[in-house]
Amino acid sequence: MKLSSYLDPKLIFTDLEVETKEEAIKLLIEKSAQEDKKIASMKKDIIKSVLERENEISTAMGQGIAIPHARIEGLDDFIIIIGLLKNPIKCQVAALHKEDDVKMVILLVSEVLRNKRMLKVMSGIMKIAVKHPKVLEEIKSSSNSNILFDFIKNAEVEIDGKIVAEDVQSPELMPVHPNDTLDKVAKRLIIEDRTGLPVVKDGYFLGEITERELIEFGMPKYTSVMQDLNFLTVGEPFEEYLVNEKIATIEELYRKIDVITVDKKTPIMEICFLMVNKGKTRIYVVENGKYYGMIQRSDIIKKVLHI
Repeated sequence: MKLSSYLDPKLIFTDLEVETKEEAIKLLIEKSAQEDKKIASMKKDIIKSVLERENEISTAMGQGIAIPHARIEGLDDFIIIIGLLKNPIKCQVAALHKEDDVKMVILLVSEVLRNKRMLKVMSGIMKIAVKHPKVLEEIKSSSNSNILFDFIKNAEVEIDGKIVAEDVQSPELMPVHPNDTLDKVAKRLIIEDRTGLPVVKDGYFLGEITERELIEFGMPKYTSVMQDLNFLTVGEPFEEYLVNEKIATIEELYRKIDVITVDKKTPIMEICFLMVNKGKTRIYVVENGKYYGMIQRSDIIKKVLHI
């Protein structure tokens, strides 16, 4: 079924005047309750559930879009409510550890067991955003709800079927370049709270750089054959790193082997098998050599188990 099949033009609102994401959520649900009896009958439960989920982790996705959502006991339906804000609001993008100016809020509510459908809708929305960024910017500045409805309808995004790699990947994650310095990569690992990053050049996947390679660079080469390192002084082991961190690049350091890749249509259970039974914490989505995104164990938790 297409994404547009779940849209109700009456539940698309424009020119909303709010100052926070919480205000936007409450206003969208209040307005929707005036148009839909089922939403009206569960208005308090919907507001409570969506705000509780939002307080756990921000649902700002980047590109000016936030997708607050909740699964609610007793709601035998799947509802999409869309709001275009008159002025952007600042929201934290949890995956990127930075703020974004949100102009479009897409609120999803469903029954508890429809997590697959919710994930597919969220994935479909972000596919549209990535594929049509210029059109999306025009829509976010529009006051015409019909333009938004027609745009989503014409995008013909399918949301049924199995959960696959492209549904749980993080396409917004910026890869690093082979010419990036140790200092630049280390800062990103710290700021973004990651243990590894994809290495990409001209859109093509080359490998990954992890905490291990950075630490290994700072250790004297002879330590690999030593069993007892007690004789080393405190400052000596990382002298080479500290001297070269701003000039040395990762070109000769990044890992090219033992890096797991899957294609965009790889089923979620195959990805989980690789993570659980092969001990992989990161898997990269690659097709024909081109990089599309990264999947971490935390993506499975956030986007599938605790959506």
